[in-house]
Amino acid sequence: MKVDGTPYRSIWLAEDGHTVRIIDQTKLPHNFETVDLFTAKDAAVAIRDMLVRGAPLIGATGAYGLALAMRTDPSTDNLELAFKTLFDTRPTASNLAWALNDVRQVLEPLPESEREAAAYKRAGEICEDDVATCRAIGEHGADVIRNLWEEKGRPDRINVLTHCNAGWLATVDWGTALSAIYVAHENGIPVHVWADETRPRNQGASLTAWELGKHGVPHTVIVDNAGGHLMQHGEVDLCIVGTDRTTAAGDVCNKIGTYLKALAAHDNSVPFYVALPHSTIDWDIHDGIRDVPIETRAATEITHISGKAENGEVVTVQVTPDETEALNVAFDVTPARYVTGLVTERGVCDASAEGLCSLYPERAA
Repeated sequence: MKVDGTPYRSIWLAEDGHTVRIIDQTKLPHNFETVDLFTAKDAAVAIRDMLVRGAPLIGATGAYGLALAMRTDPSTDNLELAFKTLFDTRPTASNLAWALNDVRQVLEPLPESEREAAAYKRAGEICEDDVATCRAIGEHGADVIRNLWEEKGRPDRINVLTHCNAGWLATVDWGTALSAIYVAHENGIPVHVWADETRPRNQGASLTAWELGKHGVPHTVIVDNAGGHLMQHGEVDLCIVGTDRTTAAGDVCNKIGTYLKALAAHDNSVPFYVALPHSTIDWDIHDGIRDVPIETRAATEITHISGKAENGEVVTVQVTPDETEALNVAFDVTPARYVTGLVTERGVCDASAEGLCSLYPERAA
């Protein structure tokens, strides 16, 4: 995607061919800065501290983290150490474990002298696959938007509500939920996006709004609690969100607050779609509420907030009393029964084991 006319991906190799470069998403939307990763520890910090975020991008960063580890020490002991260090950074998104296991399986049978090149090659392939996958998700999701727009008689605008950030900043390029919006926009469908602010980290207000603005897609930021009201008054035609882990039965785990949007959509007969790549499906888990590990993050993400002051300086302020504790649960699970459909790179299916297996028959067993 483009930033002020210059094309960017969210992760790429520097000119030297081995330094990994990322966009520091903690600085957005007020400052656009890139960061260089030189070691597996750098990659782990970038994932844990959310310089990179979004399940597919976390997976890609983990893959390159193993490549960086093999550059400094290609031993099996260091491979296992780097794997564990990266794996422990974020427990909820399945893409991280998927990418780390994928690269490790490539490297384990190889002699140490071949591991660095093989790791970089496989990490690059994972990134390219993500770009193609997200573009395909966008095509299928745009068909959903187009069909709804035509069913409604081609109104002057179709309102899509999204939660958190599932755009190109959450993937290597294009995004998942926002990919559908970008493709629909490019195809001339008059899409307008309601972007939940998404407390506590405000990814909707800072990241989704930023990239939609850069791409010229009409959008409006709303507080998290406004979505249900807008649905009651017919101002939301469609909800589409991303997911960090989807169970084999179609339950979806996503940023905290997604479940409440799904409930409101269900009560108001608003279609609720979830966009995801194959790497986000956890085929070993069937009960999302019981079995998906839910990350709890630092309370300061709730008690403090950052923004641009009148003098242009970005500052962090405390919004709660000194003595007040805060619980920062990062994700929730939306049961499959509240999901209208899952949008994948292979098409759209019901949120169910049967639906997923219809698109991924090789996993039916």
